Amino acid sequence: MIPAASLPLQPEPAHSAPRWQQAWRDAVRDPMALLAQLRLPELAARLSPQAAAQFQMRVPQGFVARMRVGDAADPLLRQVLPLDDEMRPAHGFSLDAVGDAAARSGAGVLQKYNGRALLVATGSCAINCRYCFRRHFPYAEETAARDGWREAVDLIAADTSVEEVLLSGGDPLSLATHKLAELTAALIRVPHLKRLRIHSRLPIVLPERVDQALLDWLAPLPWPVTLVVHANHANEFDAQVDRALARLRGVGVTLLNQAVLLRGVNDSVQALTDLSERGFAAGVLPYYLHQLDRVQGVAHFEVDDDTARALHRALAARLSGYLVPRLVREIQGDTGKRPL
Repeated sequence: MIPAASLPLQPEPAHSAPRWQQAWRDAVRDPMALLAQLRLPELAARLSPQAAAQFQMRVPQGFVARMRVGDAADPLLRQVLPLDDEMRPAHGFSLDAVGDAAARSGAGVLQKYNGRALLVATGSCAINCRYCFRRHFPYAEETAARDGWREAVDLIAADTSVEEVLLSGGDPLSLATHKLAELTAALIRVPHLKRLRIHSRLPIVLPERVDQALLDWLAPLPWPVTLVVHANHANEFDAQVDRALARLRGVGVTLLNQAVLLRGVNDSVQALTDLSERGFAAGVLPYYLHQLDRVQGVAHFEVDDDTARALHRALAARLSGYLVPRLVREIQGDTGKRPL
């Protein structure tokens, strides 16, 4: 399997790279260098070269700047550092935890739920999260953008039940804006489409991506656009992220957040409360709190279902209803996310 980090960036057709692409290239890829930057030499003994080789570390400098220097339990660091925990066998954890292979209807096209088609737009991400459910996905063979979107658009055009297109990955906003515009120009000709949804971590981890070219692409699109960002902890937000999210809202994009419940990151009522309140202050409505997808290498992040339900009940007792995300798990073959 080819990890997401191995795929190249899509260049913009311009004389110089946009600022966000340069920030991407400046990302930290060496775990030892990251520990040195954070003054945490004691964690070196827990690093796994095998895990890093299987799924390369990549962390933008702006995300590193939000980590606490000298804190070995920092919740942002825990999400990205390749530890020896990843190489321990765990019963019930598989390469394809959510049934992506069974849902394939064409190159890079997954159809799991009625009325929706998900395009795996690319395998690239600006950050490689250690709990990623697609860390073993065969992106080299299964990427919707590979043939100029032709097969994906043809499949959607032929299925009049599809009313919503979801862009996922990898991270679809890691594609150059002109590549995304190529897709939407083709989709505009599909009369039964009503909505466009984009799932992206980039506005959180690499807010430079929300540049004028991206906004100029989004603003005139003929469908309501929802952008589902992904933040797991309140510390992932800062002033630059706030500005990026405000610019997206300014062109009419609806912002939702999905998080994953992760041991050692956000498995407390206080952490989940802070996440909902901080995200909402930035204009993002809580959407999903996912139970961990049981892919190989992530068992050390798992929170058991009873604990998850107790945390969710306590969160609902503390916050207004619109600040409480739905606690869900994805089960292969289900017709939607399963509430817990």
